[in-house]
Amino acid sequence: MTITVLGAGSIGAPVVRELCMRSGEVTQVQVCDTRSQVLQQLHDQVEGDQSLRSFQVDVRDTSVLSQIVKGSDCVISCVPSKLNPELAELCLDVGVHYCDLGGNDSLVEQQLALHEQAREKSVWIVPNCGLAPGLANVLCLHGIDQLDRAEAAHLRVGDVPLHQDPPFNFRISWSAERILADYTNPARLIEEGQVVKADALSREEEIQFEEPFGTMEAFCTQGGLSTLTDTLAGHVEALDHKTIRWPGHAHQMRFVIGLGLAEDRKIGVQTHLTYRDLLVRRMRKCLGGDYEDVVLLRVLLRGKQDGRPTTLIYEMIERYDTATQQTAMMRCTAIPTVIAALFLAREDAVASGGADVPENVIPRDAFLDAVADRGLNIQKEQHEGFREVTAKRPLDSQRA
Repeated sequence: MTITVLGAGSIGAPVVRELCMRSGEVTQVQVCDTRSQVLQQLHDQVEGDQSLRSFQVDVRDTSVLSQIVKGSDCVISCVPSKLNPELAELCLDVGVHYCDLGGNDSLVEQQLALHEQAREKSVWIVPNCGLAPGLANVLCLHGIDQLDRAEAAHLRVGDVPLHQDPPFNFRISWSAERILADYTNPARLIEEGQVVKADALSREEEIQFEEPFGTMEAFCTQGGLSTLTDTLAGHVEALDHKTIRWPGHAHQMRFVIGLGLAEDRKIGVQTHLTYRDLLVRRMRKCLGGDYEDVVLLRVLLRGKQDGRPTTLIYEMIERYDTATQQTAMMRCTAIPTVIAALFLAREDAVASGGADVPENVIPRDAFLDAVADRGLNIQKEQHEGFREVTAKRPLDSQRA
């Protein structure tokens, strides 16, 4: 099996390393990036793994890239999401399965519009394979499968520094552009059975986790649900996704954005830079770099089982790995993405073809079993009666 990875950055590199660990199934890993130093570092990290081949190439050079990906069993895009629609079309033309980490809603819509063409060629185009959207969405539908009737689904996900680091208490895990897109575009959710929109950074709530995290904040952002809103419209009364941060972050970002610093407007006639360009650069400079982090995830489903009110809760607290020096965000994004790619690449594992998101394509039980096998510890609980997503898990169910 040959898997090609596009991009060797903060998520692409862990994806490559994850693939190289699966030598029993993956015989060759190809990685494309413009930076020779980054590619060399990857070779050093996998200690000369003979299955790894690297190509110093710009993925926008479609004629060269087509020759590289030809013969691959699946392509994984880890480059900026604005490139994903074109890369998905390239893979469709070549006849190779494709998946990526996701992007804003309009980009995903462009990829899903390829469904009929992909189905005719028995090729899969599967965006949104990372953490959220991705793993969190799979958990949501998996929980709904367990209930006789689902009434509400609440997803809470965030990557934060392991310890508060004033004044921002926030770091960039992989993409400043993606963060700003999520913070400046409206979220789509379901209220009283109807699809509605909510401003990003709105509807703040306090949410409780085990110590040392305690009280965190969560608020609406674009993109976490992606197509899940359409999937569940007409099936649940309530659905929302909120991003988890250390308290005070939403207020800080509303202030910055309120000043116009996220506008796509040129700063002046003597520069091509926009205010948004400048903000991205400053965020990378001040909030980038290596750091110890934690991914907090809670997915709560409410509904009926055997005629009784029931609450299902999935929770994951994944910390920075000091042994491998991998961030929690790296693992929680790379592992689901690789699992999705391997399902697509296996003959007859996923029938037919088309363009859809992983929660609708890959068998959910098998997907979550594979995630658990790779060490992501997702706790599942079931309770009689209704519980709130903001409440801390009972003491007897918390990890030691």
